[in-house]
Amino acid sequence: MEPALIILLVVGVLAGVTLALVAPRLRGRGPELEPPATRPVGRGPATVDRPDVEDEVDVELGEPPVAPTPPEVLAPLKPSFRERIGKARGTVSGYLGSILSRSAIDAETWDELEEALIRADVGVGPTTDMLDAVRTQVKAEGVDTPAALLEAVKDEMKRRLHVADRSLHADEGKTNVWLFVGVNGVGKTTTIGKLAKLEAEVGRTVVMAAGDTFRAAAAEQLGTWAERAGATLVRGAEGADPSSIIFDGITKAAAMGADLVLADTAGRLHNKTNLMDELRKVRRVAGKEPGHVTETLLVLDATTGQNGLAQARVFTEAVEVTGVVLTKLDGSAKGGIVLAIQAELGIPVKLVGLGETVDDLIAFDPDEFVDALFSAP
Repeated sequence: MEPALIILLVVGVLAGVTLALVAPRLRGRGPELEPPATRPVGRGPATVDRPDVEDEVDVELGEPPVAPTPPEVLAPLKPSFRERIGKARGTVSGYLGSILSRSAIDAETWDELEEALIRADVGVGPTTDMLDAVRTQVKAEGVDTPAALLEAVKDEMKRRLHVADRSLHADEGKTNVWLFVGVNGVGKTTTIGKLAKLEAEVGRTVVMAAGDTFRAAAAEQLGTWAERAGATLVRGAEGADPSSIIFDGITKAAAMGADLVLADTAGRLHNKTNLMDELRKVRRVAGKEPGHVTETLLVLDATTGQNGLAQARVFTEAVEVTGVVLTKLDGSAKGGIVLAIQAELGIPVKLVGLGETVDDLIAFDPDEFVDALFSAP
């Protein structure tokens, strides 16, 4: 047999054997399956497809997120007279301790009480007048202990400081003007700025008139406070007429329907006649329509003692002062100037400064003040 024929026969036999082995496996395999679906990113656990639901995905439900509790906003604490007038209290505390150590009321008791009040800046006249009234009460009521005597003195001080109204006045529907007067360095501009912020916080629209055109940087200082308070500032050139600037502020306030104009004034030495004349002019101009002056506040530095009383006398002669703002009462002030001002001039202290912040400018409370002055250090 030819070699070529033999090779063809071998190849045919091998092909037949291979077909016989592979064919049964191909018959049992069935149709080709599609690869399993991949799990979409971010869709949760994979699910079995249902013929009647399209694109259904099971979502695992957990506890709803709890919103964080906002922090509680606390109102600023009102400064305490007892905490802030420690130096004033220290002036009289030594005398009070000596008086309370006595077993009875004698001549030395009265002498120490008188000296304590004079050293506290109450003044000789008001001290003598007040102690005369207390002597009469002690005799009439049979007071015989030093402790009861001091309570009688406190009650008399509170009575003398009592006034029917210490509020700051503003008439609805008017362009109210509050004038601030006082010498340089007493804290006048700072007081205006603090009060502007406090008035703005209770909903009043405030215009600040920079009428102190003779002190360098006075208008800039007032402008800083105006920004803090959200108030409108009206100012002029350095050395300009204070009356015209204040009237411009009043006109601006009336045009915008503002509630209040806080007007700064020059504070050169109170013994200068030209300053007092200028102040009288400012008061006249501020009272012209549409201006409506409801307060003229004298700002005094409590640390100046009886000198502050002298300032008060001069300013009240120039303008009708309706109230006093006593600044720096938390400093080295002796405190008794409060009684001297009201006793000799009949002007109520309406506001006091007990620190540097806005919240430290507060309404004067005579009962709290007297109790603090006589409390133990």
